[in-house]
Amino acid sequence: MRVALSVACFDDALFPDTGKAAAVLLERLGHEVVFPPRQTCCGQIHWTAGYHREAAGLARSYAAAFEGCEVVVAPSASCAATVRDAYPKIARTARDPGLARAAEGLAVHELSEFLVDVLGVTDVGACFPHRVTYHPSCQSLRVLGVGDRPLRLLRAVKGLDLVELPAADECCGFGGAFAMKNADVSVAMVADKVRHVRDTGADVVCAVDDACLAHIGGALSRLRGGVRTMHLAEILAETGPS
Repeated sequence: MRVALSVACFDDALFPDTGKAAAVLLERLGHEVVFPPRQTCCGQIHWTAGYHREAAGLARSYAAAFEGCEVVVAPSASCAATVRDAYPKIARTARDPGLARAAEGLAVHELSEFLVDVLGVTDVGACFPHRVTYHPSCQSLRVLGVGDRPLRLLRAVKGLDLVELPAADECCGFGGAFAMKNADVSVAMVADKVRHVRDTGADVVCAVDDACLAHIGGALSRLRGGVRTMHLAEILAETGPS
């Protein structure tokens, strides 16, 4: 299968290893991976911050970049959720039927959805001998409804010890602009999340959104507790000890 990889602008700027890991993983599974060079921000930040005209412009650019692609895979639940859930709303707000039609033609899957639902695999041949806990991001949990797909993939990783995260469905406090506009509340929320992460005794906390991991990782680093963050794609791309 020819897979178009959609890399979040957040990842492109700060976490390039996530996109690389997704490409390595998909190629290892026998698929051709292409990276449409015209892709840019999906517009999520602008849409949620109230910059609807700018969001519509970015949505048009995103749709044009992936036009004609059989399948698009995004190692970012936030981006996948924006395209699938927000683009129809953006098109209605902009009164742009062309954008609505383009959005309908985009087959965008979050990575774990693609692996489990489209490819029908949970064992991707990964090996990662570490104690791992999983944080479900709000976009993956509440908008996309990915459910236990990431957990099923993690359970199939050779050597991985998966431990349940207490209060896993609670937000980490990032929420894009929320963390900046409501800093005190955000700090309190991530403090709770970090406490739960440390209670698991995990070496690694994993998620399907790097924005959450950046927030959680920042709080963890200040505690110097030795817990590191990794995107699901990075773990699934591993084939030996690290």
